[in-house]
Amino acid sequence: MQRFIIIRVFHSILALLAISMIIFFLARISGDPIEMLLPIEATDEEFAAVRAAWGLDKPLPIQYVTYLGNIARGNFGQSIKWQGEDALSLVLSRFPATLELAFLSLFVSAAIALPIGVIVAVKKDTGIDFAGKIIALMGQSLPSFWLGLMLMWIFSVQFGLLPTSGHGTLRHLILPSVALGYFQVAAVMRLTRSSMLEVLDTEFVKLARIKGLSETKVIWKHCLRNALIAPLTYFGLILGGFLTGSVVTETVFTWPGVGLLAVDAVRARDFQVVQSVVVFFAFLFIVCNLIVDILYAYLDPRIRYTH
Repeated sequence: MQRFIIIRVFHSILALLAISMIIFFLARISGDPIEMLLPIEATDEEFAAVRAAWGLDKPLPIQYVTYLGNIARGNFGQSIKWQGEDALSLVLSRFPATLELAFLSLFVSAAIALPIGVIVAVKKDTGIDFAGKIIALMGQSLPSFWLGLMLMWIFSVQFGLLPTSGHGTLRHLILPSVALGYFQVAAVMRLTRSSMLEVLDTEFVKLARIKGLSETKVIWKHCLRNALIAPLTYFGLILGGFLTGSVVTETVFTWPGVGLLAVDAVRARDFQVVQSVVVFFAFLFIVCNLIVDILYAYLDPRIRYTH
């Protein structure tokens, strides 16, 4: 088991290094951030002085090695756009808003997909089954930014029920969470449907019906409880996707999360913040996958010997 964990940790470190290298060099494709800081009339000497102050006058390989050394000491650099603020502190200050949006989006996905999955399983191969599939598949067919704009137009512009942007109350969360969460409805619905079909054909369900339990109790209590294993496992992956995939939704609704921070940083060519956002989320994903791998190895010893 120790060998398995050591190998997994080593692979995780390699993945994190690869991601940091890729984002470090890709971030610099957008251009020189000093051009965003200094006025057009600035002299070459002023450009050179500011570039040297930020360490941008050195070759890229040396800049990357310096960057890795700073990360090892917990220093992710200073923001260029936000007047020298600590880049990681900026990310962490925006993370609660992204986390808030991700959890409510997860709730929206579950609230829509689970009932539909149960109903279409019970009404298999009927018109209800077909209609449920169409409703769910629309979630993956409609771009989240388009759905967000349509929701804003209907509920904000036409009816004036909900705000188009902002942060602070549940009303501000409703539209962005629906726009973000609806995308995953199809996947959760299909998992729920397939799990329910398996459970509905089991002996204990037949026995429950023979005992005279109501169909509602059999389906929504006994069947759904046993069919939730697969969807609940997938919810962990969905949450990770919501955390890192909320860039477009946060931009559309001006939601003050990490996604909007990343967009603003890219526009300002703020390398430090862009790198901090990507490395931070990569670290979260890698740690979560590492924990899952270790738990699976404990639950199924065969996994330890096949890797």
